[in-house]
Amino acid sequence: MTLNPHVRRYLPLAVFAAALALALPSLQPLPAPQLQSVVATPTAVANTGMERRFLVNPAASAHSASLADLGDSKIAAAWFAGSREGAADVNIVFATFDGKDWNAPKAIMTREQVQRDTRRVVRKLGNPVLWRDAGGRLHLWFVSVAYGGWAGSALNHAQSDDGGAHWSPARRLITSPFLNISTLVRGSPLPLADGGVALPVYHEFIAKRPEWLRFDANGKIVDKRRFPASARLLQATAAAIDERNILALMRDAGPKRRIHAARSADSGASWTPAEATALPNPNAGIALLRLADGRLLLASNPAEGGRNLLALQVSSDQGQTWSPPQFIERGADEDEYSYPILLQDETSMIHLAYTWKRQTIAHLRFAPAALEVAK
Repeated sequence: MTLNPHVRRYLPLAVFAAALALALPSLQPLPAPQLQSVVATPTAVANTGMERRFLVNPAASAHSASLADLGDSKIAAAWFAGSREGAADVNIVFATFDGKDWNAPKAIMTREQVQRDTRRVVRKLGNPVLWRDAGGRLHLWFVSVAYGGWAGSALNHAQSDDGGAHWSPARRLITSPFLNISTLVRGSPLPLADGGVALPVYHEFIAKRPEWLRFDANGKIVDKRRFPASARLLQATAAAIDERNILALMRDAGPKRRIHAARSADSGASWTPAEATALPNPNAGIALLRLADGRLLLASNPAEGGRNLLALQVSSDQGQTWSPPQFIERGADEDEYSYPILLQDETSMIHLAYTWKRQTIAHLRFAPAALEVAK
């Protein structure tokens, strides 16, 4: 059948209009998310000591640890290990702690494996983030680079249904319309009431910017937004104050050398402009955790230059003011104690892991009462 020329002329426009009408419902603004319920539960643990352990590292260099609670006083850790940061032999390694000792780490993601899984060139791996969802499934996000430096990173995801013994193939996530590059991860996620999760990520291509990535209950990315007034900031770490309010703190890669803060009153749907705090930061990673008793705990390098000091600070007023630094490490100028990560397990014990001189990962376990003891 031959169409009338007049009809043929306007047929593409009619098809486009029909497709737009069908897609219109999905183009509406997303409703504001809600965080999982947050309740302050005072702890009865009274031990004031801190236990220190060093994880076995299978290579010369170790960096960027992440922690997840496995239940029954067990936790998991992932970090990247290789001859040096950015080397082709870097693997994402994984180990578990049974309450007494760490087992030997194993590689769960290698460059060759991720290259096969994603069917893309992979030159290096970095920055793993672990999280255990309400159903017990363990999630792993990590960074891969095909070409260039970290600014050309892509975000990948894998999951485990058996506590990390076996992992699904790595899947490269679509996070950006611009060649799908420059999405990096470092901070721990926050669970949402609908079964989804919010993940702090950051962008490094041309300019450094922290971003907020939202997944639905099926693991689909449904929203991404940048923090306002956040140029030259990165690696946000966030804590839920309650079901709606979030505090995010950010690493400073600019001249102010201060931790910056932003707040959300709608579970991350919008944010206040990032502002410098009085807390010093030497362009280094930080960690923020809301404790079960409602206080906030910060781990950072409290100096404008160098990563040879590592300390904990506590806030009882939702991050408005902070206690003096409680030093965990005081090293020589050339020493590095960096990239801390914090976790409170089901028994209320607090876990701090961090890069120790780039040689291994250090792990401290202590009760909340230890935060009251001057060091």
